Amino acid sequence: MNELVETLVIGAGPAGLTAAYRLAREERGVLVLERDPVYVGGISRTVRHNGFLFDIGGHRFFSKSKEITDLWNEILPDDFLERPRLSRIYYHGKFYGYPLKALEALRNLGMLESARCLASFALAKALPIDNPRSFHDWVRNEFGERLFSIFFKTYTEKVWGMGCDEISADWAAQRIKGLNLGAAILDGLRRSLGLRKRAGADAKSLIESFHYPRRGPGMMWEAAAKKIEERGGRVRLGRRVETLRSDAARALWTVTARRADGGEESFFARNLVSSAPVRELMDSIEPRPLSLFNARALRYRDFLTVVLIGRRQGELPDNWVYIHDPSVRVGRVQNFRSWSPEMIPDGASTCLGLEYFCFEGDALWSAQDADLIALAKEEIGRIGLMDPDAVFDACVVRQPKAYPVYDEAYADHLQAIRLEIAMRYPTLHLVGRNGMHKYNNQDHAMMTGLLAALNIIAGEKIYDVWRVNEDAEYSEAGLAGVEEALSSQRLVPRKVAAG
Repeated sequence: MNELVETLVIGAGPAGLTAAYRLAREERGVLVLERDPVYVGGISRTVRHNGFLFDIGGHRFFSKSKEITDLWNEILPDDFLERPRLSRIYYHGKFYGYPLKALEALRNLGMLESARCLASFALAKALPIDNPRSFHDWVRNEFGERLFSIFFKTYTEKVWGMGCDEISADWAAQRIKGLNLGAAILDGLRRSLGLRKRAGADAKSLIESFHYPRRGPGMMWEAAAKKIEERGGRVRLGRRVETLRSDAARALWTVTARRADGGEESFFARNLVSSAPVRELMDSIEPRPLSLFNARALRYRDFLTVVLIGRRQGELPDNWVYIHDPSVRVGRVQNFRSWSPEMIPDGASTCLGLEYFCFEGDALWSAQDADLIALAKEEIGRIGLMDPDAVFDACVVRQPKAYPVYDEAYADHLQAIRLEIAMRYPTLHLVGRNGMHKYNNQDHAMMTGLLAALNIIAGEKIYDVWRVNEDAEYSEAGLAGVEEALSSQRLVPRKVAAG
């Protein structure tokens, strides 16, 4: 006989584990199924290799939501470091501070190119593109064509594997909103002159420090999984969900999962919380959803990290470096020592992660590890961040479905899926980055998991998780802001104890 659980969570990433933790804290029955046989944390896991620890993409712990920061400190109270934030852009053989320092940028670009950039910016403001539809249109309107070509085009096309005219303006509006050239120039002048930030100034993405678990973000999610189990919940690794059958009359889901050893498990669940990719989720529902065509049309971008470990190369202060130069394939370089010294077991070696963006199954993804390591050594030497001859160990980690793709059609497909879920599957809760096909940061993903859990506890959907990372009230002000936003629409939620 199948086991009955109140809530089954698919995926042990930040969103899934946050939902499970909140439910377990309220003594509600919860079971988490995670495909990975070794790690929890999803893309926020910490990978181990010969004692070295490294991130999959780099994950700052920074949020304007008090509920999220309180949750971090509740789960991992004594293990956070405060780390200085330093990143740079590498372009045509030169490094630019990021955020930009005005005098440095002028020096590197030269007076003539800088004048062209300012003229291009003035033209864009005088003659903007009406109703910008693409990433290219949106950035051109905000920064001008010259700055778009220098600081946005190459890196963005590396990340997404498509032209900037094919990427929806939605992505730019979500990820870059709050920055403008005037603010960047003023902030850059302040930095160039060594002046302190004006009190109350708040430009998006320009934080100067962040918190970070001393042994990587996976430390947070391993602690969360442990506390879920201490409170009566369960977290099971090496489980791949295969089918989800909805029985509307009984308000019950039948879930079948395949273990890593090939065995099958089945469960009954009153509620489902899913952070699995929407395309995979809808493909597993039986009978087939009407919006399955839409789900199968959603696209994802994958990436792989080549980790190079070598003799110390001198002090490299950056947390990460964006590689905008088109002469190399690497898109970003992580410096794990600058995230936390405890990531480096001998306290002396250099450990860099070179991130290559690709599509699962393409030539880069399918290349032999030895060939990828050789490519990474050649390119890191060309950039000048590490001597290839100093490398004594290396490994490759592949991350499928790292980024949901915002192409021209994604919004229409996602809307069709959301409508069907609302009408036919009211006890199915989508959360997280891939679970919502939405480029959420870690704290946004956690907020969607928290709100889904509160909806389950309340017995009705009183919080709209889809507004997280769209409205400031949801993304920054926490639950009080959520309730204020809903009140303004005459949708006042019933109070739920925050614990």
